[in-house]
Amino acid sequence: MPLSKAPLLIIIGYVWPEPNSSAAGYRMLSLIRLFLARGWQVQFASAAEPGQHRYPLAELGVTEHSISLNDSSFERWISQQAPQAVMFDRFMLEEQFGWRVEQACPQALRILDMEDCHALRDARQHSFNAGKDMAAEDLNSELALREIAAIYRCDITLVISEFELQLLQQHYKVPPALLCYCPFLLDELPLTSVSDFDRRQHFIAIGNFRHAPNWHSVLWLKQEIWPLIRQQLPQAELHIYGAYPPPKATALHNPRQGFLIKGWAADALAVMQQARVCLAPLAFGAGLKGKLLDAMRCGTPNVTTAVGAEGMTLQGDWGGVIVQNSDTIAQAAVSLYQQRELWQRAQGRGFNIVQEKFSLAQHESRIWQQLNDVMQQLEPQRQANFTGLMLRHHNYRSTKFMGQWIEAKTRLAALTQPD
Repeated sequence: MPLSKAPLLIIIGYVWPEPNSSAAGYRMLSLIRLFLARGWQVQFASAAEPGQHRYPLAELGVTEHSISLNDSSFERWISQQAPQAVMFDRFMLEEQFGWRVEQACPQALRILDMEDCHALRDARQHSFNAGKDMAAEDLNSELALREIAAIYRCDITLVISEFELQLLQQHYKVPPALLCYCPFLLDELPLTSVSDFDRRQHFIAIGNFRHAPNWHSVLWLKQEIWPLIRQQLPQAELHIYGAYPPPKATALHNPRQGFLIKGWAADALAVMQQARVCLAPLAFGAGLKGKLLDAMRCGTPNVTTAVGAEGMTLQGDWGGVIVQNSDTIAQAAVSLYQQRELWQRAQGRGFNIVQEKFSLAQHESRIWQQLNDVMQQLEPQRQANFTGLMLRHHNYRSTKFMGQWIEAKTRLAALTQPD
């Protein structure tokens, strides 16, 4: 399908983007800019309520639409827009709207942005809670069945992590033609001017409190790691930033212990540059960690776990230290905090990782070539994807009828409401 002069992308969002609140929001904004830079029009539609820290998309020239779940008005609207491509923000949105998009705009390229592999994150969290190592069968959950089915039903899926790209191909046997590696894309690489070792003080941890791995990380810091650090650095403070802190988080605030819950940061890069060391002890999770990318951009060495650094190392190099338990995390944090040369070497490795792995210029042409190839050969690719044809035939019927039943039920309830 040849591109028109000003092709249209419609993004169906799980939430309205909040790039200063989460890595998912940051990634979505970068994808919007990726399409805008190529001359596309972009419209963003969501059924979610606007968040407190919602990004003003209109400033980028992006039109916003509020849509309803289980409502045929969506099909009428999207049919009128006649987009060349539709992007689903996470597999749940493909489940909800995929059949409606196919029915209204059958020739539109259907793109799934995974954000991260939900099945992997869920399997790790369940294994962690059960106190056991994750096994291969843990990856074959009901959530995995839904997520992988959504990948097959779409024409192309954007995968943020090389580790997850490998997992999809090797464990789930997803054909490479359906997958496109699309990590964080930075047009501003390491910041041109960052504070040096002597101008920085204290530790930082940052992450949206609504995200389970982040909340566990805060508890781990509070209960085990930070007391060990404070024993050796009694004047140091840990500044914890994150959007939407619940009362159980603010209750952890304790100035006497140097454990400070700061809440939402309007400018994450600004507060990251002030800290000497970033702490990100993540026991479970998936995808790429925006907090660690920000740390390396800002020249702030970090201490994290293997899960935290997954998909972000460069030939084994890391912009800090990767360790697994409370004692080693605390000791690595103290060493980085006190030893200038160790800190400077870690900073240099972080700058190198950002430039080598996350440069927009490095990935842009490859991503666009793959998207364009799929658009040019859309029908042959769909016919070659027999599993996708089969899943769309069966799953869309069940999802479609359920959606139509909910819509009819809602309308009937509205008609029977007393005046």
